[in-house]
Amino acid sequence: MKKTFLFLLFTLFLSAQKTEVIHLKQNIKDRNARTKSLTLIDTRTDQEIGKVSDKKEEALLKLPAEDMNDFVQNWFTEDNNTKGNNDIVLVLEELKVYDEQAPNDKFILGKARLKISSFLKRNDKYYFISRFDNVIVCDPKRVSSVSRYLSQTLSNVIVEFINATYAAPVMSQYIPENEITRYDSYLVENNKSLHQELKDGVYLNFRSFSNQEPAFGYYTEKNKKGKVVRVKEKEVTIPMGDVFCYVENGEAYRYTPSGFLKMTKDNKGFYIVSSRAELFAEAKSGGIIIGAVAGGIVGAAIGAAIDAGSNKGAMKGFGFKSSTFTNVYIDSLTGSFNFQQ
Repeated sequence: MKKTFLFLLFTLFLSAQKTEVIHLKQNIKDRNARTKSLTLIDTRTDQEIGKVSDKKEEALLKLPAEDMNDFVQNWFTEDNNTKGNNDIVLVLEELKVYDEQAPNDKFILGKARLKISSFLKRNDKYYFISRFDNVIVCDPKRVSSVSRYLSQTLSNVIVEFINATYAAPVMSQYIPENEITRYDSYLVENNKSLHQELKDGVYLNFRSFSNQEPAFGYYTEKNKKGKVVRVKEKEVTIPMGDVFCYVENGEAYRYTPSGFLKMTKDNKGFYIVSSRAELFAEAKSGGIIIGAVAGGIVGAAIGAAIDAGSNKGAMKGFGFKSSTFTNVYIDSLTGSFNFQQ
């Protein structure tokens, strides 16, 4: 009798546990009607998204359907009456929520880790378009519900990622269908900046830095303290926001709203030390600097490359603008800022 009573209590506890759904209800219409289909491959090793603390209770986050590929296909069909010729494939690589107080965090924060990539599929070949690989932060003191904030933010990120994917350019190198889970190791080999000594000069975009092709005739000018204060082409000063980075004596310096920051390389790639509060700020040109995908206006077409404007990013920063300083990685395929904490 006692065991039965405890079992009933446990069952009631489970049924009463708060659940927050990542609804994915926003519009994903391809405005240029280039896309024929949108499908999803879920490569996550752990299908559980996780829990976060919501005031005095825990909240479990869930996706809107068990079969997300079927859900995404129906979602696309409902929003797109007119279709084109492109088959777009999304690959969901990571999706986790959790409570964390990272080494530099002042207190425990609600966080969501999302890694999602997109590809153009032609026959059995996949051509990389873009990816979002970031940790989204929620300050529990600033919201009424951590789980609701994270679920809505994740939904917004995924929707904006899809909408940006429709019009983004495509890498020319393909990945065989049976190697799609290893696409990163295939493509990163083409990033010369990771495999050779860096060439000095000014790089106007991530593509030129990746190919190690500095802009001809561009140079930097410094003040008496040794800080770069302007970039010039011959005698013409160009906006700082038009520069991805510069390399001097083999060391790279990435442009950010707070100036040029040194890029350090480890086994994950290049990173700078900064915070969301700094990188989510507006640049002097008025644009949002924090990048999430390589944006562009070129239609998906085989043979196109990473957009020349990817240093600015196509998506704004999401989540709490924490002042915590961490290693912020430069995505090895898109050039965008990737927070890991």
